[in-house]
This record gives sequence, structure tokens and C-alpha cells, in this order.
Amino acid sequence: MKHPTLTVLLSLLAAAQITALRAAPLAETTAVQSRPDAAAPVIGTLKAGTEPVAPAAAPAATPDGWMAVTVPGPFEAYVLNRDLTKGLDVKAGSKLYLQPEETGAVLTTMSKGDKVEITGLHGRWTQVRLAKDLVGYIPAGQATPAAINGPAAAPAVPAPVPVAAGPGRPAPGFAPGDNDADLFPRLLEGRFVSTSNFLPFHKPYAWQLVDESGTRRAYLDVSKLLQTDQIDRYVNRDVEVSGTLTALPDGRDVVVSVQSMSLR
Repeated sequence: MKHPTLTVLLSLLAAAQITALRAAPLAETTAVQSRPDAAAPVIGTLKAGTEPVAPAAAPAATPDGWMAVTVPGPFEAYVLNRDLTKGLDVKAGSKLYLQPEETGAVLTTMSKGDKVEITGLHGRWTQVRLAKDLVGYIPAGQATPAAINGPAAAPAVPAPVPVAAGPGRPAPGFAPGDNDADLFPRLLEGRFVSTSNFLPFHKPYAWQLVDESGTRRAYLDVSKLLQTDQIDRYVNRDVEVSGTLTALPDGRDVVVSVQSMSLR
């Protein structure tokens, strides 16, 4: 049986250890950077009033003027398709980028045991969600100056342009044969389904985007997406696709040449 006094002392010690891991609440929303360097990539933000929590295993040496903090996940990131295994797992040691650009900022490096979920396809890149807390850095004792933009985001896409429901109606503002329409990517939403379920007629493309009633919005040409074996993850699920829109020869249906696709 434990002595009451010893139990109290242990409780006080545990409380003191927890308190030591926390700093005073932040006065302003603060950018969290990947390294203790004002020029380092921003990997997250801590809102005003948040009490920063030091990592359980803090870095061995943190420069004066900086504080290591825990940045809670999940995080959206991008990995090159070549860094995926045949089982669609991200290889240990692979870089996870904040943007789908090899010259862009690196969020972290994949470690053995890290859990990721594939959430999008972007040409030679795969978008993933990393379920893990990361270590970042903030200026010690003060909030980062204003102009906080938060984590770096994927390149902006144009505002959604709705496509009229029905197999024989092209998107509003899109005239069949209008070559200029090919120049501007569109963002479309709907359910990603196979056309092979719609017999007996032959369909010009294997995939299509349908609305809630099952009516086709547009055919989808996914040939520009690499690692097409990943497409099975999107079948019969709600997605967003970005790509250029063109009319089929019959002048009724349209097809999207998909440049990227992600779950809604």
C-alpha cells in the first residue's frame, strides 16, 4: 500500500512536469516553422490563446530565441509517385512536400510506421494525409509578427464551374467546338463511377462523373494521371476533378481531361 504523502508528491511532480511542457498562452496567432529560422517553411499555425506544448522528445539543441513545439496533425502533403510501393505505401525516407513541386518546401520525411492515407492524384504526384504530430519552432516568448498565412497550400485552382446535369447538355458557357474552352482548367464535383455498368451501349470513356441522381455530368479521361491503379480507391466516391473540358463529336456530351483528382 502506497503512503498517502508519497502519492501526493508523485501527483505534484507529474503536474509540474506537464506544466513545464507548456508555455504561456500566445498573444497572437503564430506561424510554426519547420526549422528555427525565420525563412524556413511554415508547417502550421497556433491560434492566439493557445498554450504551446513542447515535444515529448525535444530536439537536442534549439537556438536561443526559439522554442520547439508540438504541431498536431493530420497534415496534407504530396509525394512523388516513384516513392510509392506496389502496395501504394509511401517508402520510408521519402520526402513529403507541402506542394506538388520538387523545388518546393519539404514538410517532413516519411519514417517507418508513419500512417498516411491517399487523398488525391496530381499527375506524377500523389496527395496524402499524414496522421502524425510534428515538431516545429516558434519565436520564444512572443508571437510571430502579423501576416500569418498558415501552412503552404496546394496551387490554387479556379473557382468551381457547375456542369449542367444530363448526358446531352454541355457545361454552361461552353459551346461545342469552342477551342478556347480547352485553355482553362475547370473544377467539377460529383461521384466517380465506371461507365461499364451502363450497358448495353458502348461508352467512349471508362469513367464518368455523375450527380446525386446518377445522371452523367461528364465523361472523364484519366489517361494523364500516372499510377492509374490507384483509381480503384475513388470508385463510387464523391470527388473533385480539375481538368480541361471539351465537347465530343456528337456535340452533346463533354469530356474532362483530368489533371488532378481528390476526395471531397
